[in-house]
Amino acid sequence: MRILLTNDDGINAPGLSVLEDIAKELSDDIWIAAPEEEQSGKGRAISLTQPVRVRKVGAKAWAIAGTPSDCVLLATQDLMPDAPHLVLSGVNRGQNIAEDTSFSGTIAAAMFGMQLGIPSIALSQAQSFRERGSLPWDTARAWGARTLKPLLAQPWPKDVVINVNFPDREPEDVAGIQITRQGFRDESIIHTDRREDLRGNDYYWIGHKARLSKPDNGTDLRAIYDGYVSVSPLHVDLTHEAYLTKLRETWQS
Repeated sequence: MRILLTNDDGINAPGLSVLEDIAKELSDDIWIAAPEEEQSGKGRAISLTQPVRVRKVGAKAWAIAGTPSDCVLLATQDLMPDAPHLVLSGVNRGQNIAEDTSFSGTIAAAMFGMQLGIPSIALSQAQSFRERGSLPWDTARAWGARTLKPLLAQPWPKDVVINVNFPDREPEDVAGIQITRQGFRDESIIHTDRREDLRGNDYYWIGHKARLSKPDNGTDLRAIYDGYVSVSPLHVDLTHEAYLTKLRETWQS
């Protein structure tokens, strides 16, 4: 099995090394195409208004000055001699669950792989209230292949991306694996921090608040809070089917 690895944290991110360790338990034909710099929060962006430069960093590895989607596109259509059988994106620094999935570059890369007809999986390591840089990477490393092998043993629909999140626990403390649906937080955790530069002009940092919500059972949020590995099947179709039906009825009347 030929596997393409990518991420949104950048070519030098520790999570990419963890992903490579996971992939080595699945195959010995591993390729890497990752952003030159961190691209967190870039979602499904692709570079349409500027050139994308590529730097070879290994026999089967490239650093790409573009978005995660750029990386998958260039790797599959130009850099690799043959298309991959699987795209793995991650392991992201921090969870990608609930509404995070809509702007995650990690999931976007997997979405682009799916769009190209390649089975694709996004992987993220949760970080709840730990100090920066103290993620339990060994959890993703220990549970990665254990989670992926059963998934790869059975085909899934061509329009589905698998989203895997590892809990913020040590490997031996993980409660197990749960199949979940995407949750939604009861309040936004995105916030802005206004500051002033030396010339008296305002500037802003945009980031996350470390705040827990009250998620329903069966959601990715609840699984991560309870110490489980969360496995969620996602797809690109954002249509709200129930309201679509109601809207059509209202429109026709």
